[in-house]
Amino acid sequence: MGFKASVLTLYPDMFPGVLGQALSGKALARGDWSVQAHNPRDYATDRHRSVDDTPSGGGAGMVLRADILAKCLDDVAPVNDERPKLLMSPRGKPLTQAYARELAEGPGAVIVCGRFEGIDERVIEARQLQEVSIGDYILSGGEVAATVLLDSVVRLLPGVMGNKESGETESFETGLLEHPHYTRPAEFEGRTIPDVLTGGNHRLIDEWRLEQSKRITQERRPDLWQAYLEKQK
Repeated sequence: MGFKASVLTLYPDMFPGVLGQALSGKALARGDWSVQAHNPRDYATDRHRSVDDTPSGGGAGMVLRADILAKCLDDVAPVNDERPKLLMSPRGKPLTQAYARELAEGPGAVIVCGRFEGIDERVIEARQLQEVSIGDYILSGGEVAATVLLDSVVRLLPGVMGNKESGETESFETGLLEHPHYTRPAEFEGRTIPDVLTGGNHRLIDEWRLEQSKRITQERRPDLWQAYLEKQK
């Protein structure tokens, strides 16, 4: 049946968007996964199809209403739907490669894309939405974040990447950042390919790549480096 994604968004035309191209697009065409966008405005009750209101207690902006969003959620994902219900949110748990792999091994996901100042806290609690963040910054809405999440998941689905090793050696899969890559020409603006990569000794190549990964991780992501060292104990 494949990975089934349902996205709740005020801008359904944003999907599949870039996910309809390249690897994810080919996988979509094959039926390895599917994505449907649902507009909460379709569940509004007034002639203006209003989905938001002013924040209780005052303040700037508008807040997505709990009742309308709940109606949309309940229609898209009934009680027997086993897919996790996610809310793209800057206060959520970080999206990691491990979490993407966990989602890829499941039946799919229901993803809520917020807009305005946010959504009513009561629908988060009542529908047990899991908040997920793609980074420590603010976007105009959850659609871009949902696209990032889906791209990170879809590429891990069986058969999507042609070479299984490609996924296993990427950044974050081993706890380290990825090593440098080189290809032809042998020389570019005075820069040459490291001799070890052209020598044909695969043991030495593997050792060189591991050392490069360690060096880059230590220099650029000391947090990941410390976590890697802890795992080696």
